[in-house]
Amino acid sequence: MQRVVVDPEVPADVAGLLRRNGPLLSRFRAGWSPKPEDAPRLPAALVAPLGVTAALAAAFTALTGISVAFLVLLAVYATILTCVYIGRKPAPHDAVERVLYRHSQRYRGGYLILEDFDYGARDLLGRVQRAIDSILGSRVNTMGMLDSVRNSVMLPAEEWEIARLLTKLSALRARHGNLARGGRTPEVAAAMAPLERALAASEAAVVARVEALERYARHVSNADRALRSQSQIDALLAYLPEYEQLVAETGAARFSAPEIGHLSEDAAQLQRALRDSVRSAHEAFRYLDGPPRG
Repeated sequence: MQRVVVDPEVPADVAGLLRRNGPLLSRFRAGWSPKPEDAPRLPAALVAPLGVTAALAAAFTALTGISVAFLVLLAVYATILTCVYIGRKPAPHDAVERVLYRHSQRYRGGYLILEDFDYGARDLLGRVQRAIDSILGSRVNTMGMLDSVRNSVMLPAEEWEIARLLTKLSALRARHGNLARGGRTPEVAAAMAPLERALAASEAAVVARVEALERYARHVSNADRALRSQSQIDALLAYLPEYEQLVAETGAARFSAPEIGHLSEDAAQLQRALRDSVRSAHEAFRYLDGPPRG
């Protein structure tokens, strides 16, 4: 299931909360809202005893001139209020719902949920998010071989831009379908033909951006695979002297240096493959890293 897409301009803590609560945001969109938090009130069972205590304290003060009892009453009253408030604190999920609702209203237009996309757009968005997750989760990215800082900034911006375009396409496709429902005269069909071509061209442009992102992800995956293989070959090379010693001690001449030396050749090839993969990934990144698009 696709995650909520959030405008990179939204604060990171709010964005994380929005992304984690897609189903609840869908409920808000459908018109549901959490109940406002009730102000704490004293239970009726406590009101009468407090009244009696207050009367006794007043009588004591009139007879003795000492107002300490009234202060004690105030302390008791404050304690009871505190206990009642704590007892009536909202459940954690209620608090999250209210906080999320406030943020959803404040940043309306700064996030996109599943209902903003038609089925075709959802498929493309899923491809975008899988590619981004693959890139950001790769070893070569976490090791800084792909400029992980720029990736962490550029990729969410690209996700938002593609998602924003997909919602526009979804809305226009729905409107176009409604206009075409019920049959079209030749005159209407002729008038709608340029609009259909515009929709098709726009969709193709968005698909091209998705495919460019997927190409970048494939280059990153290749680099990751080369890095993993190189690590394994390096581990084998570390044990090479032991194998050579074993060959010498057993007299197994046919497994001499040329045979075992293939490991060194494999390691060198993998190093070249890793460099080529990283270079290709950088080139794909530069293709994506164009000027801001509106």
